[in-house]
Amino acid sequence: MLIGLGLMLLVFLAVAAEEIQAEQNLHLGERVLRNGDQGGDVAVLQRILQDLGFYSGRTDGLYGPNTENAVRSFQENNGLAVTGEVGEETFSHLPESDSISSIIDVSRDDIMLLARIIYAEARGEAPKGKVAVGSVIVNRVEDGRFPDSVRDVILEQGQFSSLLDGQANLYPDQDAIDAAKAALLGYDPTYQSIFFYNPAVATNLAWISNRPVVKHIGGHVFAR
Repeated sequence: MLIGLGLMLLVFLAVAAEEIQAEQNLHLGERVLRNGDQGGDVAVLQRILQDLGFYSGRTDGLYGPNTENAVRSFQENNGLAVTGEVGEETFSHLPESDSISSIIDVSRDDIMLLARIIYAEARGEAPKGKVAVGSVIVNRVEDGRFPDSVRDVILEQGQFSSLLDGQANLYPDQDAIDAAKAALLGYDPTYQSIFFYNPAVATNLAWISNRPVVKHIGGHVFAR
């Protein structure tokens, strides 16, 4: 009985580790992609299929029906087995993805600044929760109501409490850096949210009470 429980625990831990790794995945081709997956690699796939004329949806890193249909069209066009999944054979027919960069103009300093905010605001969150915080900043850069650069969005007065309490001065860990890169590739688990807050610590919610809530991810609420 104890051996059986031990094996079940090992399987659970292995699956959990695989899910975390998948959420952090940045490199296209390191795992089979299918409907329901999400991550930076899915965003890269969407951008490649978009460049090839097979995908017309938004780059969001979410492998849904539109992405699956685009993959099916690509497979059919290239004489491949039409599965809607991107495995080794389909990967081998895709163009190189090394040239795929951020969806917005950023410098290395911008990436590290974004990672610092993610580390400060979402330390302790799962990888998806870290990317989500980064996505809000990227979404603001693309929204005309906010400044048009990562640095200016982050430094806009009164936007991030971690700038006021010094948490943003901490050096980010690799998970935060990977989350920043995934958000910059286009992975957006927040569905275009431009606000987030932690209801457990927020002291003034009047400013966001009339904003439509889009998603709860970890300890944060995301809104438009």
